[in-house]
Amino acid sequence: MTYLNFDDIRLSSFEQDDFNRLYKEIRARGSEVLFFDEIQLVKGWEIFIHQLLRENFTIYISGSNATLLSVDLGTHLTGRHIQNELFPFSFTEFLTFEKMENSPSVFQKYLLMGGIPEYLRTKEPLVLSSLLDDVLVRDIAVNKGVSNVRSLRQLAVYLLSNIGKPYSANRLKSVYGVASATTVSDYISYMMDAYLVGSIGLYSDSLQVTARNPKKVYCYDTGLAASFSLSRSPDKGRLLENMVFIWLRHRYALDHIYYEQGEGECDFVAVDVASHPELLIQVCYELNDENFQREMDGLTEAMRKFQLREGFIITADDEDEFNTEVGKVNVVKAWKWMDGQ
Repeated sequence: MTYLNFDDIRLSSFEQDDFNRLYKEIRARGSEVLFFDEIQLVKGWEIFIHQLLRENFTIYISGSNATLLSVDLGTHLTGRHIQNELFPFSFTEFLTFEKMENSPSVFQKYLLMGGIPEYLRTKEPLVLSSLLDDVLVRDIAVNKGVSNVRSLRQLAVYLLSNIGKPYSANRLKSVYGVASATTVSDYISYMMDAYLVGSIGLYSDSLQVTARNPKKVYCYDTGLAASFSLSRSPDKGRLLENMVFIWLRHRYALDHIYYEQGEGECDFVAVDVASHPELLIQVCYELNDENFQREMDGLTEAMRKFQLREGFIITADDEDEFNTEVGKVNVVKAWKWMDGQ
């Protein structure tokens, strides 16, 4: 087995011509299983991998951005690769890592700390700060040629502070002094490629309607969102909604997750491979007399529209079941729902 990390400073000058030298070294070692990390940093890497596959090597490739999911990869390796996305620890993985039993208090810890392994190991906030800066500078500014790093970081912090809320590129353009709404959209797209944030659109049979309406942004780790929030205290309701987004991303591609807006709102609509809605989720940290009807109405309106006989309200610690005229509404505890689902 041979492992090579192209993010290592000793390989910073590695170029396409060096693949010939690497190939000779692999042959000399007699390796049949190869692990390459961040190989997408080198131009022409897909051609080299294709050559190795023709010679029946077993190859594992990992990387920190969406380049590995790009059209170029599919073009060179059509039918010869299987893609997997890796995310920060799920709640079940968090329990295993921390050697803890599931409970409401442990889930609260996960909600605020997230699932970045190094942060969980060290409990050092600088880990998250350094991670954000590395993503913005190395994965985005350097690779995408972004010179206005200050505005890029301000925009990132704004998005992390406004998870679950609709955003407008036109409004953000004026707030952060970015040249155009297109540039703002590009910056957000770069953050999505780097798996810092993900955004979902309004569900519609029309792509134009989806594109025309605001998108909602979420972070791939609630620890990052909590750490960089501009609020004095964490908004646990928003963090829980973000946690459900992460839970969905473990199971659905990003373009299979939407929200629904009618007279009321349903937080998440997950669709099958044919883009038919199959799972409806409303998120409410705590159901009470003030919000109960609003949350129920938003969910049951979506159930009626999509002709689904079941919907879910995810809460911090409430549990119940309601039979309505359109179907069953399950109120479930997040700490039970997310462990082992």
